[in-house]
Amino acid sequence: MKLVSYRHQNRPGFGAVKDEGVIDLAKHLPAVADLAALVSNPAALAEARRLAATATADFALAAVELEPVVPRPNKIICVGINYVAHAAEAGRTVGKYPVIFHRYAQTLVAHGAPIIRPRVSDNFDFEAELAVVIGKGGSHIKPEEAMNHVAGYTCFNDSSVRDWQFHTHQYGMGKNFRGTGSLGPWLVTADEIPDYRELSIKGMLNGECMQAGKLSELAFDIPALIAYVSQALDWQPGDILATGTPSGIGFKRQPPIFLKPGDTFDVVIPGVGTLSNPVADEA
Repeated sequence: MKLVSYRHQNRPGFGAVKDEGVIDLAKHLPAVADLAALVSNPAALAEARRLAATATADFALAAVELEPVVPRPNKIICVGINYVAHAAEAGRTVGKYPVIFHRYAQTLVAHGAPIIRPRVSDNFDFEAELAVVIGKGGSHIKPEEAMNHVAGYTCFNDSSVRDWQFHTHQYGMGKNFRGTGSLGPWLVTADEIPDYRELSIKGMLNGECMQAGKLSELAFDIPALIAYVSQALDWQPGDILATGTPSGIGFKRQPPIFLKPGDTFDVVIPGVGTLSNPVADEA
């Protein structure tokens, strides 16, 4: 099942994608507030699956304005240097513990919306990633139980302002410019992806493949990451875990390749979807 958050006729909503239409789950499940609440509620999720199989679409997918899959996640946990080849190109080695940093919800944009190159830098880079959406919260989660906490998967572009990223040894500032992180187009529920390790990922700039990897190549796998973070923070429904980017990023190329207005960057994960965003300058 594919789930989306959107605005339709200027109203926020969430629904299930069916062919080229959307079943308005907000209408059919009025007691459920949003997509994050839906994926945390097994009974409501079961009813959503029934509706996705039997109901007629309420409107065309083209008639809605997509929002980030979870428009306002409580937290977005990102992982750096999580593919061995990417670590090598960055001149880093994979350590004993995962490299964790954070994004803010206000940096997110939806599929189809422009990602924004900031006024203060032209070192605007791309990072194609698989993102995990948490459905069941918890703390001190065991790795062998961690996948029970996964609601599903979506695509993420962790676009980075590289010079700001390296102003200090803590590079969170370069990851948190307004309008730089895209998330979508939808959440594919975990039951549709029996083994995420069989997924592949590509980052495409103007139709040219810049990044390619397999989720089996993660240095720290999804269960390990969920378990590690849960020792410090309680996971909550709707939280996002961005699993890291494969090699091929722009600033390590010779010469460097940075995003500029007029470009389009796509994150392509067969079985999950394609997240596509044009690039625009900050107004």
